[in-house]
Amino acid sequence: MTTFEEACTLPTMERPVRLREFEDLFASALRGLHRMSPTQLRWWLDPASEATARDLTARETRCCSFFTFTFAAAENELQLDVQVPTSRIDVLDALTRQAAARIAA
Repeated sequence: MTTFEEACTLPTMERPVRLREFEDLFASALRGLHRMSPTQLRWWLDPASEATARDLTARETRCCSFFTFTFAAAENELQLDVQVPTSRIDVLDALTRQAAARIAA
């Protein structure tokens, strides 16, 4: 069992749907990303995606309470910081790879 499975209360059959929601957000709104530290990642999103991003991150926090999502307005962008404890770096690594793949596409 992976750390994600141990820490996540989202039913297994719903996980692909949630991953797809993040992929859709990245495909439609992600403008950039920066890994600030092993435990912190910053995304820059299209500000029009704020409602979608807030809904998605709120639902993710309910099932994976180790996440901290912090929103801030930036010039013509929405800044979203994602933070995890050291024990969950593998989950942040996976989100980083997923987002980076959308930027590279």
